[in-house]
Amino acid sequence: MRKTLPIILISTLTLTACGAVRESRINPFNWFGQSRSEAVQTQKNTNPLIPERSGGLFAGLRAQDAEYLGRPFEQVTALTIERIPGGAIIRATGLAARQGYYAVQLTPANEDELPVDGVLTYRLEGVRPSENTPVGTTPTREVIAARRITDQDLSGVRSIRVEGQLNALVSRR
Repeated sequence: MRKTLPIILISTLTLTACGAVRESRINPFNWFGQSRSEAVQTQKNTNPLIPERSGGLFAGLRAQDAEYLGRPFEQVTALTIERIPGGAIIRATGLAARQGYYAVQLTPANEDELPVDGVLTYRLEGVRPSENTPVGTTPTREVIAARRITDQDLSGVRSIRVEGQLNALVSRR
């Protein structure tokens, strides 16, 4: 037994060092072959654990939200889209005609935030103050609004468009 164990070990190491064994069927690393690339069937819902826009415990509260009284901004000056894990953040900078705008948001122009012909469209809106405010300098009239979009919402989207009253900015993939 003392002589057979070292002989088996030496013969095993000798055979594995040999180039012919490395590429033969004897080597267990070659049993499954090399990997190949195959096409993947895509589904609409990539994660089955995330439900699509359905009801829920707070669905009634969402339907009862107060009406938003915002109006589109005069100008959209910048649009950036930042990738984050699980989606993206759309950030738009707008320029108001006067100071004092509040409750600024990106409002979806499409129904249910669905893309139309691959274009996801938003309006940069804000609530105007009720009393007269000074015009002020450009930096005092700038506002920034952002919106988070999931990867599911981004499926099928080729470009994102943010509109104001005078212009619109588009970011393409």
